[in-house]
Amino acid sequence: MSLSNEQIHDLGEEMVRVFKGIFDPEIPVDIYELGLIYDAHISTEGEAKVLMTLTTPNCPVAESLPAEVEEKVAGIDGIEKASVEITFDPPWSQELMSEEAKFELGML
Repeated sequence: MSLSNEQIHDLGEEMVRVFKGIFDPEIPVDIYELGLIYDAHISTEGEAKVLMTLTTPNCPVAESLPAEVEEKVAGIDGIEKASVEITFDPPWSQELMSEEAKFELGML
């Protein structure tokens, strides 16, 4: 299987929709708007790789949240395999949040 650039683009948009449907249980904002997704790639073979962080290294969902992201991305039609890598470099900060997230949390 070899995906076209258009198919990869469409899958990327679907990944963003999936990210926006996953919420940090302690903060009522999705992981995309929180700025927890640092990078996401889809190969022409349909393999998705997500680089993300957590709000803190000892986040209570440190094991379950990345597993949820991997499972939901892998469930996208057209994605053959998904993997999630956690990084704390750079560490997450409120500056990474979108304007929408800051507004939602009353920070604007």
